[in-house]
Amino acid sequence: MEGKKKQTPTSSFVAGAIALLFLIIGYEVALFMHKAAVLSIAANRDHPDTVYIYERFPVKPGMTEGAESTVMADPDRPSVVERHEAHHDPAVVAVREKLAPRQVESFRFNPNTVSVEDLQRLGFSQKQAQSIDNYRKKGGRFRRPADFAKSFVVSDSIYKRLEPYIDLPLLDINQADSAALLALPGIGPYFAGKVVSYRERLGGYSSVEQLLEIYHFDQAKLDGLRELITCSEPAPYALWTLPEEELARHPHISKAEAHGIVLYRQHNAPDACTVEGLRKAGVLSEEHAQALSRCHIAPKE
Repeated sequence: MEGKKKQTPTSSFVAGAIALLFLIIGYEVALFMHKAAVLSIAANRDHPDTVYIYERFPVKPGMTEGAESTVMADPDRPSVVERHEAHHDPAVVAVREKLAPRQVESFRFNPNTVSVEDLQRLGFSQKQAQSIDNYRKKGGRFRRPADFAKSFVVSDSIYKRLEPYIDLPLLDINQADSAALLALPGIGPYFAGKVVSYRERLGGYSSVEQLLEIYHFDQAKLDGLRELITCSEPAPYALWTLPEEELARHPHISKAEAHGIVLYRQHNAPDACTVEGLRKAGVLSEEHAQALSRCHIAPKE
């Protein structure tokens, strides 16, 4: 048998291989030149900043204007340094920001008010920070920390790190007006008005549970608001000094009970003037006595 003939590559195959080799070399050269250009941009400033280092001295009596420049500098006094940043090309700034290592920080912040710059300090990119800001500008609000976690630019890892630092102020039901209350979930104009008017009749809420005393304000609604609201201590209710007509405006004092309270406080010593004393004397009903005991009552002096 004759031996197989050795096949030699065709000229077109050789030309293609050479072209591919040059293409690979060209690509590597292009990558090298791009990297060198980027490093050059990062190393050199397109427009150098101007730095001033100086120390000011007060003009002493008898010195003429400008004479302070001839005074010897105090070596123990730190110099004043001012940097006047020049205008830089946006492309140069973008390259430097991309190369610069990001310094991630963790600090307390309100996601509804934190600036775009501080969002970047917290670890978000400029695009992510701007996305959060755009959401707020369109009327979006983060009511709970979990709302912030639902933002599509907040990853699970970032939220896990930042959750202890989220500082969302609670709404004080003793200070909020109806407009502020409307921002709460499930609180429409009806309940916003009722919360304010009932607060006025009570003389101030002593606890958030007193919201349940409002007609149709149920436990489910309160549970949905509990982590969003707080209750500062109200001014003590002047049970032992208010006139009869004012006492009758209280939701837990009837007109007859208001008259009985006035008579009771006129004929009893200060130490006997308590809600429990009114209950035992039959001035207050059991129901009203229990409800009134939950209010912040000023003692009789």
